[in-house]
Amino acid sequence: MEQGKILTREKLKGEVDRLKAAGKKIVFTNGCFDILHVGHTRYLGEARKLGDALVLAVNSDLSVRAIKGDKRPLVPEAERAEVLASLRSVDYVTIFHEETPLALIEFLRPDIIVKGGDWDEKNVVGRDSVGKWGGRVVIIPEVKGASTTGIVDKIRKTYG
Repeated sequence: MEQGKILTREKLKGEVDRLKAAGKKIVFTNGCFDILHVGHTRYLGEARKLGDALVLAVNSDLSVRAIKGDKRPLVPEAERAEVLASLRSVDYVTIFHEETPLALIEFLRPDIIVKGGDWDEKNVVGRDSVGKWGGRVVIIPEVKGASTTGIVDKIRKTYG
């Protein structure tokens, strides 16, 4: 699963440490990204502007099922990671298997954690941890009407 920008958490840790040693600011975000849509691309573009490198942690198929149920994900983890790695705004992609990215956040120690506007900052996983090492959480407004669930619902209504 290591190709270009898609790294194991261990390889990613080495890259993050190298960048931080050079004085670079690391931005971290995570999610399922089951069907990529304009809300995702705008969100990731805005997240990337907050630092020098954007790390995107993608939920594995197993963790997506645990969070969203047996009918998800629609797209396998390797394909989701490949599509996300192709985006100019994304510097690194890694896949995590836990239900939350807390262990990964504490391992990588990013400077900024970014989540979409559907999140309340007090509920962002890793908020307390990032604060302990001087980092912060940034909430980026969501694009109204752009969601994977909305796309899936529209497909179901249209095509049964």
